[in-house]
Amino acid sequence: MKITNFEFKTRSKNIELLETKLLKLDPVFKGEDHQVDTYFNIEKGRLKLREGNIENSLIYYERKDVSDTKQSDVLLYQFQPDLSLKEILTKVHGIKVIVDKRRKIYFIDNVKFHFDTVDKLGTFVEVEAIDTGNIGIEKLKEQCKYYADFFGIHDSDYEAKSYSDLMLQLSNKVF
Repeated sequence: MKITNFEFKTRSKNIELLETKLLKLDPVFKGEDHQVDTYFNIEKGRLKLREGNIENSLIYYERKDVSDTKQSDVLLYQFQPDLSLKEILTKVHGIKVIVDKRRKIYFIDNVKFHFDTVDKLGTFVEVEAIDTGNIGIEKLKEQCKYYADFFGIHDSDYEAKSYSDLMLQLSNKVF
């Protein structure tokens, strides 16, 4: 499935407060997922295998690393858990980094909200305005702006890097 989203991520020392604020809008709660994202070595973009209780997907995406809201162009393949897929990807590409997180997932219409606790990195909030083909990028941008304002998030609060890049940066500091 081909998807375009417009999104932002921000660190938050109090994701519970932001989650409580979101609950006032009566979002649909999809659940709390323990997700392990295995990123593979590829030349362009990012390729990750997401293994969770709620979401299991092979995800390829391209996105600029900017401290702002940003567009992601995504190819998504959802699957039932199967170790052979991970074994094949590992053998062909090699593992770049693994991100382990607990994620609460909510939706309001086409907008997905993540309240993440990421092992070794801390707590984050992500908002993704998702278009599977009929909304348009301008509407997605408006939705991101609306929710950033709603949460009181400023431009300087946006996280530019993906969790994988933050983990790699952290591991480089450790060694």
